[in-house]
Amino acid sequence: MSTQTRLEAVAATARWTAAARARETARADRLFVDPFAEGLAGDDGPDLLFHFHPRYASDLGNPYLPVRTKWFDDVLLGNVRAGMQVVGIGAGLDVRPFRLDWPDDVHVFEVDQPSVFAYKDPIVAAKVEEDRHSGAGDHQLGCARTTVPTELSAGWERELLRAGFDPDRPTLWFAEGVSYYLPEDVARQVLDTVRRHSAPGSMIALDMIGQGIFRLPYMREFLDRLIEANSPWIWGTDDPVAFMRECGWPDAGYVEPGDENVNFGRWTATSTPTVANVPRMYLVTAEVTG
Repeated sequence: MSTQTRLEAVAATARWTAAARARETARADRLFVDPFAEGLAGDDGPDLLFHFHPRYASDLGNPYLPVRTKWFDDVLLGNVRAGMQVVGIGAGLDVRPFRLDWPDDVHVFEVDQPSVFAYKDPIVAAKVEEDRHSGAGDHQLGCARTTVPTELSAGWERELLRAGFDPDRPTLWFAEGVSYYLPEDVARQVLDTVRRHSAPGSMIALDMIGQGIFRLPYMREFLDRLIEANSPWIWGTDDPVAFMRECGWPDAGYVEPGDENVNFGRWTATSTPTVANVPRMYLVTAEVTG
């Protein structure tokens, strides 16, 4: 399978977010480093940044994407302990197994469509080999890594179990940029399944959007371009805590990118809950305590 064929099989939105990570990596004040992002974005990666977010056609880019990535990095590094499992749900072109400094004996499982891994893994392997020969960087795998090629529909957990996942071992699950691409019933099924396979000491981290995003006039062009790319945002919730509770997570909480400790000096939006059309983006966590 050629690189071009593999590229066409991966959603343009996945390469858009990889392009955003590449752009952040090139900044002097970068929030993180992703040495694989440029290759994964493809030659048209920079064009995708402007295609999906023409309002951010400047040096600043889209502030939400780097803030979100940094938040997920911090949650993972702050909560994954030696011996834990990590499961990336809808992992996409994420390369955290290679770029984060993991504790000992961590096993990362990546769950996504087969086409994603067919595209991603050869590019990552080539970059690792190139850097090993050139001495340009140390981007070796920092944990055990298992890919789980499957769809996020009923039964995906069986493939995860077959891949070696142990439901009796504490796990940190994360789903970055996933929930709003799923029909609500599938999102509920995924969260319920995750809870049923989470041992005490487990945790989940994900992001959600509020319904106001679908009503904002200035979001219309962006949402239409997602539809054109066959990757529409489908749903959101204005009460992520209640939604999580309904899916079996009673101890859920959230922060927002505009909050004091979650802007990393980059996000300037403010939360105004009294305005019905305010664009809300929620960074949600929940733990299994018993």
